[in-house]
Amino acid sequence: MKNLDPKRARWIRIRMGILCGLMGVGLGGIVSGAYRIEVEDGEEWFDLAERQRQRRLHITPKRGTVYDRNGAPLAESVEVPSVSLDAVELLRGIEDRYVDMRARGYAERIAEALSMPVEDVLEKIKRRRRFAWLKRRIAEDEVIKIRALADKAQRYPVRGLAVEGEGHRFYPNRELAGPLIGFVSPDNEGKEGLELSLEHELRGHQSEVRGLRDRAGRLLFSDGIEDEQALAGHNVYLTIDRAIQFTAERELEAALKTYEATGGSVIAIDPATGEILAMASAPGFNPNDYGTAKPDSRRNRCVVDRFEPGSTMKVFTVAAAIAQKSLAPTTPIYCEEGTMAIDNVVIHDTHVSKWLTPTQILGISSNIGAAKIALGLGEARLYEGFRRFGFGDSTGIPLPGESVGVLRPRGRPWVQVETASAAFGQGISVTALQLAMGIAAIANNGRLLEPVLVRRVTDGTGVTLSEASPRVRRDAVPPAVARMVGEMLESVTEGEGTGVEAAIPGFRVAGKTATAQKIDPATGKYTDTHYVASFIGFAPVERPRIALVVVLDEPMGGSYAGGSVAAPVFRRVGEMALRFLGVTPRGTVPVKLADVSSRAKEGDPASNTYQVLNEAKASSAPAAAVVTPSAPTKTGEVRLPDLAGFPPREAIKTIVGMGLAPSVEGTGRLSRQDPPAGAILPKGANVKLFFEPPT
Repeated sequence: MKNLDPKRARWIRIRMGILCGLMGVGLGGIVSGAYRIEVEDGEEWFDLAERQRQRRLHITPKRGTVYDRNGAPLAESVEVPSVSLDAVELLRGIEDRYVDMRARGYAERIAEALSMPVEDVLEKIKRRRRFAWLKRRIAEDEVIKIRALADKAQRYPVRGLAVEGEGHRFYPNRELAGPLIGFVSPDNEGKEGLELSLEHELRGHQSEVRGLRDRAGRLLFSDGIEDEQALAGHNVYLTIDRAIQFTAERELEAALKTYEATGGSVIAIDPATGEILAMASAPGFNPNDYGTAKPDSRRNRCVVDRFEPGSTMKVFTVAAAIAQKSLAPTTPIYCEEGTMAIDNVVIHDTHVSKWLTPTQILGISSNIGAAKIALGLGEARLYEGFRRFGFGDSTGIPLPGESVGVLRPRGRPWVQVETASAAFGQGISVTALQLAMGIAAIANNGRLLEPVLVRRVTDGTGVTLSEASPRVRRDAVPPAVARMVGEMLESVTEGEGTGVEAAIPGFRVAGKTATAQKIDPATGKYTDTHYVASFIGFAPVERPRIALVVVLDEPMGGSYAGGSVAAPVFRRVGEMALRFLGVTPRGTVPVKLADVSSRAKEGDPASNTYQVLNEAKASSAPAAAVVTPSAPTKTGEVRLPDLAGFPPREAIKTIVGMGLAPSVEGTGRLSRQDPPAGAILPKGANVKLFFEPPT
């Protein structure tokens, strides 16, 4: 600048100084801003960057499986495909003026592939959400069409579509135990039955997965997840026996159709443990298609419905009176020749009688006899006796909506006529489950147990988390009284008893019938046209293995008495259940294959096993399994019966029904079994069956 004019040179230096100063100020601002971003606000900006860079996915675990006592699945989760939409990715790169046109074009193609209305698909596209379900649980051909739309080989592939596996609850036995199990909503939430009450155990634990995502939001890298088995819901093993449950539902449905009843229930219980072997409620529904079922058919009548029990309460009236020593087992009671007035009410008997013992009162179901027993016992002690059997109280079963019934109006005791009517089941209400636990207490030497429905809970890896065991609530009556009442109840199923239709050939059966009038809601009085027919009982009397309750609501068709409507259902269900449990009729003796073969050689027509064991009967059916007496079994164990002479089909059916795993060698009739008859085995153990053709 020496050659420049001094004034011009000075001006240039001024401008350069100003420029350098401005640059210095700008640089200082940049450095200050960088310092503030990197140091002062660094954590905030880092969190923002991480949120933009990472993608969080919530993993829904697989819902646990529900099994019966022998490991047969009753409810399980399966993976089914569903299609979702990323609308932002679908419309990425399209100019605004073309968005509406392209969106409709995409919607038409997607709607055609999924058989959906175009407007529904277009609405989801216009919302521009990163995730939205288009259609859940799609068919395989729809999966193929969706994947074809996303094929990049075509000119205009549809972006943003994803086919994902989604858990779907499946019930392989269809209607079997539907009201008991309940169902699961599309969001994997239990809504009724065990699916609702065991939601915490079955659902599992949700987990969050973090990973990197690209510009389109696609997951590129995952940090990994925990063991899927650890996240999965727990598996639940019920006490229900699928075979007994099927028999109970089949016989109940047949009775409903035969007698045109509006509903009914059957409960089967192991009286020694309180385990529920079957809980049938009709009408039922298919949980796979719960949306088409009426609310009335989804109701579990065994625990929800309460009704006046009628004459079945005479069992507990007599038991309480004998336990309180206000009644001797052989004391005759004058039954007023069929008519007795109490206050302003007249009590009638169907069978006109003068003097009856307690056994006869139960056998022919005398209302007057039961009323006199109750009046002799007194209101307070009768009420306490009913309470000791669990009436008017929750049983504690893990099912939603359980009713506790009504014993008497709140805040006041029974008056005399109420005490008398309560003795034969009028003016009070109970549930079928309460009746079942009450009669099971009589069968179990007077011990009232808590009902057991969940036998075992395991996690996804098979480790047992909890296991049920029998729990005694209280002693309802002394053991001697319970055994005495059980023997009295045999009179109901024998001779002139009201429940002879419940007698099971070859077994001593204790039971009680009931035909209870229903109250007309319009008049508030008992009606002569609508009844609740029921039967409660257990077998065999000498060593009870099963307690059963059968209830039919409003049977029609000319027959409505418990002895003719409910008792036959008890007989058929009880007979099959005893077979499944390996209990044989009285008089059954083991037979060897050699005996059968020798009879066949001699040309004796009674050449099959059943005929050899039962000389008086000619039948081609095989004999029931003979159980060899030995030490008592524990929970989870079974005693192997003697199956000698059985054909393969019946032998395998018996072994499988006991929860064992058979392996078969040979053909013909069973000649040998390993382990031998009488051996005590854990459930799931292997049993070798050796068959040989008759010589």
